[in-house]
Amino acid sequence: MRLPFQLIPRSEPSRRMQLLAPVVVTVLTLLAGLMIFMVLGVNAADAFKAYFIEPLSSLNGISELLLKALPLCLIGLGLGIAYRANVWNIGAEGQLIIGGIAATWVMATYHDSITDALVPLMLLAGVVGGALWASLAAWMRTRFNANEILTTLMLVYIAQSLLQYLLVGTVNTPALLQDPQGTGFPQSQQFPENALMLQMNQFFDVFVGTRLHVGIFLLLIAVPLAWLFVSRSFTGFQMKVAGLAPLAANYAGFKTNRLIWLALLVSGALAGLAGALEVAGPVGQLQDSWRPGYGFTAIIVAFLGRLHPVGILLGALLMALLTLGGEALQLAMSLPQSVSGLFQGLLLTFLLSADVLVNYRVVLRK
Repeated sequence: MRLPFQLIPRSEPSRRMQLLAPVVVTVLTLLAGLMIFMVLGVNAADAFKAYFIEPLSSLNGISELLLKALPLCLIGLGLGIAYRANVWNIGAEGQLIIGGIAATWVMATYHDSITDALVPLMLLAGVVGGALWASLAAWMRTRFNANEILTTLMLVYIAQSLLQYLLVGTVNTPALLQDPQGTGFPQSQQFPENALMLQMNQFFDVFVGTRLHVGIFLLLIAVPLAWLFVSRSFTGFQMKVAGLAPLAANYAGFKTNRLIWLALLVSGALAGLAGALEVAGPVGQLQDSWRPGYGFTAIIVAFLGRLHPVGILLGALLMALLTLGGEALQLAMSLPQSVSGLFQGLLLTFLLSADVLVNYRVVLRK
């Protein structure tokens, strides 16, 4: 069947549509959500209030929003840098898990001998662990031309298996990170006080009763640094050229293998940092069931933010709100938690569809 319109390629991407696309996507997602609530037979006004207003109606809700946005933004910033270079790291979830494992190993090894410097050392271990895990995909891409989409994704499952091995063990080997006083439960020991992130309520009384920690200040450093890197550095320019025109990058003499390594190491390091912040922050221990999903959700965050650091920050806040809204909706109206995942999926679908309008014009057929 012949469509009444056709897509005409633009001579260059539309700046206006790049700015309008997130707005259009948000509106379409809300309209789709309205239809979902109608199908489920619930009051749409009450559902939208529970989903979008209730999580922001208290200081504790705002603190939880920031806690969830922190790892999403950090991982999204790394993915945004990698995607600009046309390096498709899909395995940030595995790098996050390795970062958590590395931080837990440092805690278990040094919590009795190091006090003030333990948390920074744990965060550094998370950064190194995530970067090393991503370096496996970088090595396979540059050495064997292996597709990093597949390798990073497969490494997620290996990371999950490693997590289980360290907390459960096997018949012949002990669980190296399992709490010796935990009566066999697949989890590490609870992190002692000197291995936990400092809570905001220790400095500001207004945060008493919340779980927000000082790690949130990392966003004040990471977002500007990411913006300076992608917008003002020559390496950031090289990555952009390599992503948009690989042949031109090769002709210009850019070392594309070095850029691939850098993209994966940076994205892996930030994902590992997010993992370390989680286990040293709101989680407080390493658990076999720890599957936060932030590494996959951050992919949506990166595209929702148009791979721009400020946009990624806003996208992380939006995705955190959708996650909290799903939990509030479950409590208030007994709807399944999967409604939140449905909203996130719709958001990504509409976003990818709207990207067509950035590079193509819609023209009616005569």
